[in-house]
Amino acid sequence: MKTLKNYLFLFSLVLLVASCKSEPKGEKAATSEAAPVKEMSASKSFNVNTANTIINWSGSKIGGTHTGELKLKSGSVQVDGDKITGGKFTIDMSSLSNTDMDGEGAANLVGHLLSPDFFDVAKFPNATFEITKVTNLAGNPDANCMVYGNLTMKETTKQIGFKAKANVGPNGVNVSTGDFTIDRTDFGIKYGSSKLADVAKDKVISDKIGLKINLSAS
Repeated sequence: MKTLKNYLFLFSLVLLVASCKSEPKGEKAATSEAAPVKEMSASKSFNVNTANTIINWSGSKIGGTHTGELKLKSGSVQVDGDKITGGKFTIDMSSLSNTDMDGEGAANLVGHLLSPDFFDVAKFPNATFEITKVTNLAGNPDANCMVYGNLTMKETTKQIGFKAKANVGPNGVNVSTGDFTIDRTDFGIKYGSSKLADVAKDKVISDKIGLKINLSAS
């Protein structure tokens, strides 16, 4: 009996460690209630190159991590001199793809993520992000600004803020981020969350969604 208890304890510990290791990378985006979008001065507006703009996502559960991509349907960036002053982007949720599997496994995962359990894409085909402010960031070689904006998924809007490296030139804008995370339950996406009392421990899906953005506009 003692041996069985020891085995069960070790098994539980392995599951816990596996769960922690598979958490999406990056610091959590600053998250608050939706903020007003102020009209800012802009000397130029650039349209997003949707073919060259990628949103990488990751999600995890006990035992592993899944990764994939999302594409923008449209978007624009407003600048004044060498500063970004605004922008609005429409994310095509039906473009969601999986990059760590192929065949039936990838199709089943994507189908589940598009279903009402998660993003309910038939009802909510788009998500949007609208910049509320951009502030300077010093002393970080990988980021020169903080980008804040209202993210709307399904029926919920929250302001999120994340570090980014923005390069503004006469012919366009490039913005890249490191890995960062948002909490899906902030947007009412609670399937498999540990916050639900009836979810078995070995079925828990992390509340964190990992994101990494590379955006080009010209």
